[in-house]
This record gives sequence, C-alpha cells and structure tokens, in this order.
Amino acid sequence: MQSEPKASLVGEEYEVEIGPVAHGGHCIARTAEGQVLFVRHALPGERVVARVTEGEEGARFLRADAVRVLDASKDRVEAPCPFAGPGKCGGCDWQHAAPGAQRRLKADVITEQLARLAGLTPEEAGWDGTVEPAPGDKVARGEVPAWRTRVQYAVDEQGRPGLRRHRSHEVEPIDHCLIAAPGVTELGVEKREWPQIATVEAIAATGSSDRQVVLTPRPGGRLPIVELDRPVSVLRVSESRGRDRARLVHRVHGRPFVRERAAGRTWRVGEGGFWQVHSKAADVLVEAVMQGLMPRKGEMALDLYCGVGLFAGAIAERVGERGAVLGIESSKRAVEDARHNLQDLERVRIEHGKVEQVLPRTGITEADLIVLDPPRAGAGRETVTRLAALGARRIAYVACDPAALARDLKYFRDAGYAPRRTRAFDLFPVTHHVECVAVLEPTAKGS
Repeated sequence: MQSEPKASLVGEEYEVEIGPVAHGGHCIARTAEGQVLFVRHALPGERVVARVTEGEEGARFLRADAVRVLDASKDRVEAPCPFAGPGKCGGCDWQHAAPGAQRRLKADVITEQLARLAGLTPEEAGWDGTVEPAPGDKVARGEVPAWRTRVQYAVDEQGRPGLRRHRSHEVEPIDHCLIAAPGVTELGVEKREWPQIATVEAIAATGSSDRQVVLTPRPGGRLPIVELDRPVSVLRVSESRGRDRARLVHRVHGRPFVRERAAGRTWRVGEGGFWQVHSKAADVLVEAVMQGLMPRKGEMALDLYCGVGLFAGAIAERVGERGAVLGIESSKRAVEDARHNLQDLERVRIEHGKVEQVLPRTGITEADLIVLDPPRAGAGRETVTRLAALGARRIAYVACDPAALARDLKYFRDAGYAPRRTRAFDLFPVTHHVECVAVLEPTAKGS
C-alpha cells in the first residue's frame, strides 16, 4: 500500500526563540511542536519569525529564514550588502553580525564539533578558544573586509552576472560584491553582460598584477570578446569527458597561469588552479605550520595534498640540503606547477596521484614531519592510520572544515597522536567557513 505524500511546509511561518549556532551558517530553533528548525539570518538569543524554505511534515528538521526580527541580539547589525538577506545571495552567512560576533560564532562551532566528533575540550585540543582575524581584516561594526581574490560569478539566462542563492541554482544578479578584493572589483565583471556564458571566475593574484577570467560557456554557447577594465588573461572551460569528468581548461588569451606571492617566493598557479582565496591566507597558514612543526636541518618531511607546493617549499628551505621533502598531489596541473615552483630546491620531489594510493607505493616507512591540507571531506581513518605509523615527531593538519578536522583528530588519537596546539583563523570573513591548523605529537602510549 502506497503511503500518502507528506505535505510541504515551505512558506509556513513560526515565531521562535533562536538557540545556539550550528555548523553551516545557521542557528537552531524549535517549533512549538518540537520540530527542529535550522534558521539562517538569525543570531543566538533572538526572537524571530522564521519562514520555512525546505521541509515537510514529519521531517527530522526544517530549513528556514528569519524574515522578521522581534527581539534583536546586541550583536546584530544591518547587513551592509544590499544583496544579503532571506531569498537573496547565498555567498555570505553573517552579514547581519558584528565582526567580533562572527568570530565568536565560529569559535562556538569549532568547540561543538571538537566535543561531539573528537571528544575533546578546547584545552585538550591545545586551543585558546579564539578565532584570529587575518592581518588587516579588523573593520568597524557594520563593515566587511574586501578579502576574496577569486570570485565565481554565475550568469542568468539574460546574461547578467551574479551569485547563487542559498542551496539553489537561481542567480541573484549583483552590481558589486562587497567581499571581493579590489583586484577583482576593478575588472568590472559585474558591469557587463555575458551572453551564452554559465559562469565567470575572476582571479586577482596577490603580489603581482596578474588578472585572469575563467569562462564556462553554456552547452553549445560561444565565447564573447572579453573586454574588461584591466588587462586580463582569458581561459575557457570545456565540457568534461571521460570517467573522471575532470574539467578541461584551455588558454584563450594571455598567460595560462597567475603569479602569486607568499612565503618569500613567487608561485605559478595554472588554469584556475587552487590557491587560498584570502589575500593573506597563504602567509598566515605557512607561518602557523612552520611555528608548529619547527623543522630542523636534515629532517625528512611529507607535504600531502600539496597543491602548487606552498608548504613543501617553506619546509624545504628549513630542512636544508641534508633534508628532503616529498609532496603528493592529485591534480596533474598543480603537480606541474609545484615542480616548476620548487625546481631550485633539489631535495624536493613531487608525486602525482591520490595520497592513499601514492604513499604506499613510495616505500616510505618513516618521516620526521608531516603536513596535510586535505579537501573539505578530510583525510579519513585509513590515511590517518597510515600517517601515524610513520612515527613523525610532529604533524600539522590544515583544515577548512571543523567537522572533518574533529573526525580526523579522533582517528589520530586512536592511532597514538594528540593535538599539542590548535589555532583557528577567520580567513573567510562574513561566511561560516573557518580555517584551522592543528599540530599533533605522539602520545606517551603511541611514542
């Protein structure tokens, strides 16, 4: 017998008290019937009218937006961006929170994830409980820093650039993104129409004048002639083919890479490849990792998920000619860039492939230092167990997701490693994202 379809609750409104912040840019509330609401555009302690955006009767939880604030938090500010708010751009989560409050919210999330997934208090994680702002990012109440050096604009059917709404493919057309770095804004992407284009990614390198746009045409679409307000190189993304569905990027005009500057070196980053989005992030993270690892002359180190070689280069300069660094990276283009970037360091080797596949093939049975910067999903139990078996005196774990970090810290603890010091950095202001660096050492049991 077929069950009756459950009635949608989208559009229903509830007057609720807002509870604690949760991972993902929302806070938790409950309806009078006890159903859980994940409410965006609210702050803990507020009383609001929440309108359901996703969910049905009997669902484990509903998603909602705070559409009216009945009792405001002292941390609430008027969102400085006209495109922020219920039903609008989904790029920012905390435009309505004062800068210091945003960092406290992120700290609360990290604390909760460490406790729930790793069974660790902040003290046990070696963390002082604060989220540190990036240099230059302290702004007045009601202002936001212009930090984002890479912005991917979605383009609507009329060719207007914008950003996607929260959990939606719909495009919110915009004429200016407040968090875009000046080098992105000066290109003037938002001032133009982009017929037959699906996305426009604008990149403004840090430490060089390199500017780049990466265009993804709609199926069957043709590239327009690109005339922007600054000299710019142009790349095109073609439809991916093959089993891995990897995106194919082709040079149309100018260099196929940008030159970034960090940690005292120039880094080639090709074809829209990965680089930290915040202009200060690379230097902040290198400093935190090096302070945590304290490399010594002659040591052997691993840089896993190494990208274009940022940490490998910093470690190599410290371990010297008697030391060695092995980097592993799954992106073929990033491997090419890493080898180019570090060609003057003879004791650095970069291998192409997935960490879990390449590391066993290397025959390496021990290492002095390990740094890993895995994708958002984390490294996972199998990789963590293999790393712990190498007996490193210190491991630096760079994480862009506190949930993945907490899960992997539990796996490390099971394998005989515990965090000695953890730091958190607000390298994604006004969003719910936060970057962490945890430095681990063998426990007495695992040593």
